[in-house]
Amino acid sequence: MTAIQEIFTPIQNGLAVGLSELPQSRDDDFFVALENSIASGCHVSAYFGMQGKESGATELFAVLSDDQNNRLTAARTVLRQNHFPSLAMQCPQLQLFEREIAEQLGIVPDGHPWFKPVRYRRPWTKSGALKSGALISDAWGRLPSQEIEPGVTDFYRVEGEQVHEVAVGPVHAGVIEPGHFRFQCHGERVFHLEIALGYQHRGIEESLIGGPSKRTLHYMENAAGDTCIAHTSNYCQIIDSLSGIRRKPRAQAIAAIALELERLANHVGDLGALSGDVGYLPTASFCGRIRGDFLNMTALLCGNRFGRGLVVSGGMGYDLDEARASELQKRLDAAEKDTANAVNLLWDTPSVMARFEDTGILPREMAVSLGIVGPAARASGLNRDVRCNQPSGIYRFNQIPLSSYDSGDVFGRAYVRWLEIRQSIAFIRELVRSLPGGGLNSETRAPRPDMLCVSLAEAWRGEACHVALTGSDGRLARYKIVDPSFHNWYALAYAVRGEEISDFPLCNKSFNLSYCGHDL
Repeated sequence: MTAIQEIFTPIQNGLAVGLSELPQSRDDDFFVALENSIASGCHVSAYFGMQGKESGATELFAVLSDDQNNRLTAARTVLRQNHFPSLAMQCPQLQLFEREIAEQLGIVPDGHPWFKPVRYRRPWTKSGALKSGALISDAWGRLPSQEIEPGVTDFYRVEGEQVHEVAVGPVHAGVIEPGHFRFQCHGERVFHLEIALGYQHRGIEESLIGGPSKRTLHYMENAAGDTCIAHTSNYCQIIDSLSGIRRKPRAQAIAAIALELERLANHVGDLGALSGDVGYLPTASFCGRIRGDFLNMTALLCGNRFGRGLVVSGGMGYDLDEARASELQKRLDAAEKDTANAVNLLWDTPSVMARFEDTGILPREMAVSLGIVGPAARASGLNRDVRCNQPSGIYRFNQIPLSSYDSGDVFGRAYVRWLEIRQSIAFIRELVRSLPGGGLNSETRAPRPDMLCVSLAEAWRGEACHVALTGSDGRLARYKIVDPSFHNWYALAYAVRGEEISDFPLCNKSFNLSYCGHDL
């Protein structure tokens, strides 16, 4: 390891460190080390900035995960100027992070190949970003009182005879969140897909500055509603660590059970939805019902099918007594049998396999370049799973095997889900059978000042990353959330290149990414 790469300090998932243990490096060295670390195989878990309350200087932070060596590192630097060099050409997985930094803080990544807003919203005005009331424009010249409307920035266009454009959204039928998909096509063949998101203007990250408050846990539970347990677990792990609290083994085990139930419900639902997209109704119908069974198991734990109120700072909001543990085992046994019957119909039906195989291929090298996470990454042959690479909580002691495939197509992404369903059921069954005894909750305390904590969890879509920094008063000076969808939307855009536009719904569902998880 070179002296430049040593700028990145080793840290541990879920363990807070003093900011003094993360030295500020020269910005030139920081960017060289960032590029070299990504080139050596690390992927970016978080890359963000904040402005000092007193100095007003912009500070950049990067968190990198080394999956091969199971290492987590972080680094920071203070910019000497109101711009910074873009590394998006050399490291494509950074391009969206750089645009987000520009949108939130008003600084420009020099040389960015596709410099446009991420979420079409005003620049930050809270402490830690642009100063409230100051007429400071953002990187596109917008003032705090202004917003940019979708379509103001140019979309990518392909010119040529018989090339045409198909625009979908941002308003969709039913209750789906807004998102805009613009296809450049030649006949039915897709040349390029551009995805525009961020129409909801949620502003969750900005609202977290100055916390924690009574609303903070509510924000976490709703950061991405179908990922309630993963995001809430990350937040509570961070607050506990910042406060010097060690979560008790029983609380860690129940939280892991809830996280795997969340995975099961969504994986089963996705396999049913994929079946519906190819018109195979038996599995679609069965999985729709079985998904409800898994959601009801979460409700058995806490009374809410999405797990709201279950994971809290210091422990758990609900215990798992012997009677409910026995009932959970019975329901799990029944759901396992029903899921196997429904899903195996897919693999035994040639017409389904003809649609799944060789559709929407994401090659391994592209998955690496884009920094893809979750089942999509593992379906392209990457051994990338927080539960194995960066375990925390009960996962440090109860190992869960990594499930992967290497085809990179719709079938691979579906099959990895099936492998994980079986592993998660076995994992829950073993945890319930050997649930640790003892207490559930620890006494809560206030977070310590001038600390940094990174928490990673393997949500059902992939790696969810939270980063918290406290100020001298112990309040949150910055809180960064990276939902797995933030990494993966561009993989969907790549996967549909060269496909028929009629295959887009199938490719889209094989990733099944979150609109609201992107718009934080």
